[in-house]
Amino acid sequence: MKERHFRSIWANFVIVVTLITTFGIAVAVTFPTNVQAQTVNNAIYEGDKDGKSIALMFNVYENAPNVEKIAQILDSYGFKATFFVGGSWVAKKANTLLKIASSGFEIGNHGYLHRDHAKLTLAQNTEEIVLTERLVDSILDTLPDYKNCKLFAPPSGSIGNVMFEACKQLDYKVIMWTRDTIDWRDHDAEVIYERAIKDVKAGDLILMHPTDCTVEALPRVLEYIKSKDLSVDIVSNVI
Repeated sequence: MKERHFRSIWANFVIVVTLITTFGIAVAVTFPTNVQAQTVNNAIYEGDKDGKSIALMFNVYENAPNVEKIAQILDSYGFKATFFVGGSWVAKKANTLLKIASSGFEIGNHGYLHRDHAKLTLAQNTEEIVLTERLVDSILDTLPDYKNCKLFAPPSGSIGNVMFEACKQLDYKVIMWTRDTIDWRDHDAEVIYERAIKDVKAGDLILMHPTDCTVEALPRVLEYIKSKDLSVDIVSNVI
C-alpha cells in the first residue's frame, strides 16, 4: 500500500517536472533571451532642424565635367556642398578632386568600387573605405588645413551590422539621406527639382548625382532654397 502510494507521488512529480520543463522551453522559444536586430542602425538621416541650412550631397563615380559644373553653380550662389567620391573615380580624376576641394567643398568617402557593403565581410568593408581614404588624403594633403571629414555614404544606401562595425573601428559617421532625388534613374530636370524642394526644411540631407539633368535643375533648386530663407552647406556643418 505504502509502495503504491510512493509510486503514485513519484509519477505525479515526474509529470509536473516534465510539464514545467516543456513550458519553460516553450517560453524560451517564444521569448528568446538573445534577440539581435538585423541592423544596428546608427546612421544619420538628417541634420539640425533648428538651424538655417540644408546639405546637398553628390555621390560621385563618374562625370567629372558635371562635378565641376555643379561646384561652379554652387559657388555662384555662395553655397558649398559635400561630394562623396568613389576611390576608383578619384584614381582617374585627381585633378577634379583637387579643384573642388581647394574651392572649399567637402569630400566624403563613398567606397572604392561601389560594392554592396551589407554583403561584405568586415575586412572587405574596411578595405573599401581605407583604400579610398588613403587615396583622397594623398591627393588633398597638399591643401592648407586639410582634414579628412570621416563621413561615409554607403553605395546604394546598403547598410548592415558588419558595415557599421567597420565604420566604428575606423571612426567614420555613416551618412544616409532625408530625401533621394533618384536623378541617376529618372533623367528629368523637372522631376529632380520637385523631389529636391518638396517640403524642404532645415537639416535636410538631399542626395543627388552629377547627371546632366541634375546640372540643369540645380539653379532652380538653389533659388527655391534661398526663397525659404535657407542656405546650402557641407554635411559636417549641418549634422
